[in-house]
Amino acid sequence: MEFIPAEHQHRRLNPLNGKWILVCPHRMLRPWSGQQELSQSLDNIPEFDANNPLCPGVVRPNGVKNPDYKNTFVFTNDYPALLENVPEPHTSDDPLFQASSAAGICRVMCFHGKSNLTLSLISTEEIELIVNEWINQFNDLSLKYSWVQIFENKGSAMGCSNSHPHCQIWACSFLPTEPFIKDAFLKKYFQKYQRPLLNDYITKELEKKERIVIENADWLVVVPYWAAWPFETMLLSRNNNKRLNDLTERQKKSLAHTIKQLTIKYDNLFECSFPYSMGFHGAPTGEMSKLDNMHWTLHASYYPPLLRSATVRKFMVGFELFGEIQRDLTAEQAAKRLKEVSGEVHYSKNIKRL
Repeated sequence: MEFIPAEHQHRRLNPLNGKWILVCPHRMLRPWSGQQELSQSLDNIPEFDANNPLCPGVVRPNGVKNPDYKNTFVFTNDYPALLENVPEPHTSDDPLFQASSAAGICRVMCFHGKSNLTLSLISTEEIELIVNEWINQFNDLSLKYSWVQIFENKGSAMGCSNSHPHCQIWACSFLPTEPFIKDAFLKKYFQKYQRPLLNDYITKELEKKERIVIENADWLVVVPYWAAWPFETMLLSRNNNKRLNDLTERQKKSLAHTIKQLTIKYDNLFECSFPYSMGFHGAPTGEMSKLDNMHWTLHASYYPPLLRSATVRKFMVGFELFGEIQRDLTAEQAAKRLKEVSGEVHYSKNIKRL
């Protein structure tokens, strides 16, 4: 009996963290009788809501009034997870009860003045303004902090409590667990092969052409071979950039265009406002920027939960919590579906998709 990846269960290794992913494509044949999500839609969201603390001109709960902004607006989170000045925990000799200091700053960045828009619905030029502001914030925070995490939670299915288009920026005095692990695996690969792991991965994906979603001179979007989420993608720099503030003007513009294409494709896949969590990873900053970071390659990851339709999502529970992550459709199947839908015309425009 010949092994067929699209039909038979198997495991795939994620070289960025050493974790295996169990792939079970035959499970896509089973009928679904589980939870149905509400389809994510912007139809009932007003352009402006005087009770929404992220809207222009609104007074937030802390008494501060937002400016009447049109595009990007950044402020320090009124209820931050990290504070800059806090007491440090006492050191302990007990290996079972260890604690370390954690300082930082949390900011909120609004993408646009209108609440009923997302990145897929605003212009490429407006996304360029967002990219430039990401870099401004990165430049400011990276001087002091070891890690600057830019991330967006889009949609209630990914825990977003406010539908106004925005992201968050957390700067940390420490290297968080996920980049800490990734840094170690990237460094180990570089020490063995003298090449960045993700640069090699880009080369091989371009050769195989099995998981490519978007390709241009500066960026490559693929469904990673080791993807955990159903329609997970990775957006990779093809110019060996290490951090966001390495980007040239051309690369910033092409990043904006690539983000626009990808988010339109996501929305078009199930004709809904597609939920996801996304975040950038690049070389550490602050004092850690003085270390050798040649093993890093700038990239962003998108983790969307939807699996079969706009209402059926993937849950990371059961075996995934106690065994290892499991996915149904293969990365190749997911990439094919994303590649086939339009990345230029949004479904809401009522124009036949390509």
